[in-house]
Amino acid sequence: MPTLLLTPRQTDDAQALWRGCARIGWKVQRVHGWKVPEVDDGLVAVYAEPLLATHIAQALRLELFEPAIDWLPSIPEHWRKRSVALTTMKEARECTEPRFVKSAAGKEFDARVYDSGKDLPHGQMIAESLPVLVQGVVRFDVEYRCFVCDRMIKAASSYWRHGKDPRDENGNWASNELPEAIEFCNDFLSDPNVRVPDACVIDVGMIQGKDWAVIETNAAWSSGIYGCDGAAVLPVLLRACRPKS
Repeated sequence: MPTLLLTPRQTDDAQALWRGCARIGWKVQRVHGWKVPEVDDGLVAVYAEPLLATHIAQALRLELFEPAIDWLPSIPEHWRKRSVALTTMKEARECTEPRFVKSAAGKEFDARVYDSGKDLPHGQMIAESLPVLVQGVVRFDVEYRCFVCDRMIKAASSYWRHGKDPRDENGNWASNELPEAIEFCNDFLSDPNVRVPDACVIDVGMIQGKDWAVIETNAAWSSGIYGCDGAAVLPVLLRACRPKS
């Protein structure tokens, strides 16, 4: 049976994955501090914050799948319905119009709309050579997360809806547009011109005044699961992790 090495943080996501492991018979161990527990020979999955997950992978000689930083600008524009360019912080500072700017691989600064490149932050951790994604400004009315394995959706959930958390007073996640989100993402995954990581999360949303579009992709092993079934997410985490050759 596979073993899930789990973040020590007591979050709703971690609890859902723990319950999922119990339901389908997986072993699960929390990783406390920097001491990585010994695991029996066999299949291992990881779910933790990027720094801890990377440490676990190095200790156990594992490789964690994560999307390439040029993934979003590489997909056909009709899937993302906005301009997206991979550039450097130095070049992004030359923008003269409002743009949504985010780090291409980390969280060195706030990802948001900047009125111009002059408003982009400076700091010790923000090198001029830092890769960034510069995107046309759009507004997503609703946003959904899909956990994807081998181009198939294993689990999906809303995570943002009309500017707020999509849960109701009982903690139930809104699913009004879930069939549409899954249909759009499946159409996207069936496009042979699109390269998709073997395991990842793909976020899709409805752009105000337009249609469904791809928002971004992220590593499955550190992404929030929101209202997804924990047991359904586990195969994606397992696929996102493999022994180094």
